Amino acid sequence: MSLEKLLIRQFRNINSANLNFNPKINLIVGANGSGKTSLLEAICFLGLGRSFRTHLSNRVISYDRKEFTLYGEVHNQNITVPIGLQKSKSGETLLKINGLHGKKLANLTQYLPLQLITPESYTLLTGSPKNRRSFLDWGVFYHDQLFYHNWARIKRLLKQRNAALKQCRTYNELQVWDNELCLLSEAISAQRQAYFDLLIPLINATITDFLPGFSISSQFFCGWDKNNKSLQDYLTDNFNRDKQLGYTTAGPQKADIRFKINGLPIGDLLSRGQLKLFVYALRLAQGLFLNSFDNKQCVFLIDDFSSELDKVKQKTLAKHIINSNAQLFITVIEKNNIETLFGQERTVFHVEHGKITEE
Repeated sequence: MSLEKLLIRQFRNINSANLNFNPKINLIVGANGSGKTSLLEAICFLGLGRSFRTHLSNRVISYDRKEFTLYGEVHNQNITVPIGLQKSKSGETLLKINGLHGKKLANLTQYLPLQLITPESYTLLTGSPKNRRSFLDWGVFYHDQLFYHNWARIKRLLKQRNAALKQCRTYNELQVWDNELCLLSEAISAQRQAYFDLLIPLINATITDFLPGFSISSQFFCGWDKNNKSLQDYLTDNFNRDKQLGYTTAGPQKADIRFKINGLPIGDLLSRGQLKLFVYALRLAQGLFLNSFDNKQCVFLIDDFSSELDKVKQKTLAKHIINSNAQLFITVIEKNNIETLFGQERTVFHVEHGKITEE
């Protein structure tokens, strides 16, 4: 999969742009504040229906404008799919996929699998379990067609259960939700575990090249200790605690991936630069998995490629990215030290004050 064309109107400081992209390497060059990250953000919005910089859509609409418009053409297996998205400050959303009106922004994700790496990406490892669940679920979504339905249903059940916790007096009043919740939780945990088991060898192989000398262990935690007791027993035993807190404390919504070095959390031992390399390894492994197992190609968005990476690590990273055969969008302040890493099959875009020109 690749993004062939992108039209942008009134998105942040990019008033107007009409771009044709290279199916392999796209270098986006510009000073800080020029709008190069906004270009990545526009691609992200078209692929995910949301921004990676803010949860408020109004903030990405150009100043003194009523809406932004994005139009892209995605190429996949000799088929081009047009995608259009418009969001207004009044809250209205207009989505068209292949000429048909869409109702759910979640439908966008199947057309343009995106892997995003920013200078803050190390929080995948040091932040909350939610970050690592999102990483894992990205891959399971593309690998197992039943995952999205199961996870959407679980989220609805949890919402209903948490609301009921504030009103019920005994656990029996929750049983109507917990019966289905336990069944779906076992199913989705099996889906996550199966994907994780397949992904780990690819992660380990990539990490060995990026961080030689480190012995890193990883483990999937489903959200409750299966070896101790069943989820049904946890929900029953935790009733009073859950009722006091107002939410469910055990289940797939608490799942996590635990990475350790010599038994210690990885964030306690690695520098920010090393953590960033680890995230690169994770993202690249997912891209390789998508290609090898699911016959799909992801698109990498990398903001500030050279940040906290020396020339040796930049060369190693570039080698892995090229071998992944994925389409790549990279932002850099200067192209001089980057161009030689990616060969001749590339297109360079210059961004200045929101205006984008192709070299």
